[in-house]
Amino acid sequence: MAHRPVQARPGYPLQVISADSAADKPSGLVVHSLAKARIVSAAGDLFAEHGVGGTSLQMIADAIGVTKAAVYHQFKTKDEIVVAAVEEELSRLTAVMDAAEAEAGAAVERVPEALLTRIVDLALERHRMEFALAGDPVIGRYFADHEPFRQVVDRLYRLLTGETGPEARIRAAMLTAAIGGAAMHPLVADLDTDTVRDQLLHLGRRFLDLPG
Repeated sequence: MAHRPVQARPGYPLQVISADSAADKPSGLVVHSLAKARIVSAAGDLFAEHGVGGTSLQMIADAIGVTKAAVYHQFKTKDEIVVAAVEEELSRLTAVMDAAEAEAGAAVERVPEALLTRIVDLALERHRMEFALAGDPVIGRYFADHEPFRQVVDRLYRLLTGETGPEARIRAAMLTAAIGGAAMHPLVADLDTDTVRDQLLHLGRRFLDLPG
């Protein structure tokens, strides 16, 4: 099956920031060379669509119009690409959480609302990349004992629910999985982005027992 080359989505940057544009990158994002950035960007899209296990190095090469040898020149193994893709997405989630906390300031109770809004926007803009990676069973096995991964995910769940413990983690996991899945579900494919966004926010607030 042929895969179309990965391009920047209208209104949004490529998924990985290259070293050439490092001066303009959002705070906290991983910086790669342009060649590596293209590979990680293509891989991330394919991982979200097919899962890590269903994505081959040849598929990644085809997506950006290069040979598999060219991919190997930048990354020795597929595992290295997986790590780079996850680190990139974790940096975006960290930036989103930092922004939500900064917006809420001293009003800690406002953090879940601010974070929910940013998560919904991220899911729509990024085609559920973060949530697809976070829910991928292969990723889970890779990063089950990876402390930075666990810290980012635990922080996300804590900020969303304002609580800790198994119940809070499960609630937040259900919500983020639902947002990521609904954002790209075939049943909403014919709806405009504003409608999908409004409904995701409305239902997310209800799930978290937030005002509005």
